[in-house]
Amino acid sequence: MTTTPLWSSIATTLRGEISAGLYRPGDRLPTESALASRFGVNRHTVRHALSGLVEDGTITTRRGAGAFVSRTPTDYPLGRRVRFHQNLAAAGRLPEKRFLHIETRAADPEEAEALALSPMAQVHRVEGVSLADGLPIAHFISTFPAATLPDLPAHLRATGSVTQALADCGVPDYTRASTRLSARRATALQARHLMLREGDPILFSFGINVGPSGQPVELGQTAFAGDHVTLSIHPDA
Repeated sequence: MTTTPLWSSIATTLRGEISAGLYRPGDRLPTESALASRFGVNRHTVRHALSGLVEDGTITTRRGAGAFVSRTPTDYPLGRRVRFHQNLAAAGRLPEKRFLHIETRAADPEEAEALALSPMAQVHRVEGVSLADGLPIAHFISTFPAATLPDLPAHLRATGSVTQALADCGVPDYTRASTRLSARRATALQARHLMLREGDPILFSFGINVGPSGQPVELGQTAFAGDHVTLSIHPDA
């Protein structure tokens, strides 16, 4: 007589509860300790069961945050006009942008080249996290020329929006001049901000935005969480 392993039975039970709607997409499951107490097993057995649910795509785990029921990835279009809040709202998601650090300093060689600046020119460097329905989907570092946008940091802090801050600084419109996408592995820092494990897959975007005159106004370097977002290219949008 074959006995079903305890971990498999636990996985089947949780999978059934998720299918029945007891846990909805994006919901966090009880902790390993709580599940171990519920099923009368040790945490190793629970961990084995959760691993099975991860493998079949039922749940995802985030370091330091727990296990979550998988949700449909956020569709994020990349076009000539990249507008975070508008794009997320159009996809039916609640957008949020959190600025983690804003500083003004000398440009490094890569930033100076991308923004067509002289070596060591001053730039505003902005680091932050973009969220959809409270879930982090991207960790970004945006760099702006300080000489032409001296008041940008104050407007960013006041509005929480790059588009609005640029408009307040006299840049009413900007478009994407170039985008380079690559597949990478999350660094420890990116993983922490995106609630991933170090080494998890990410999509990395390196883009340059220009103002109405064609002068570069932003260098954007963005790490998208691989399982939280689907990028779609719309060249004419």
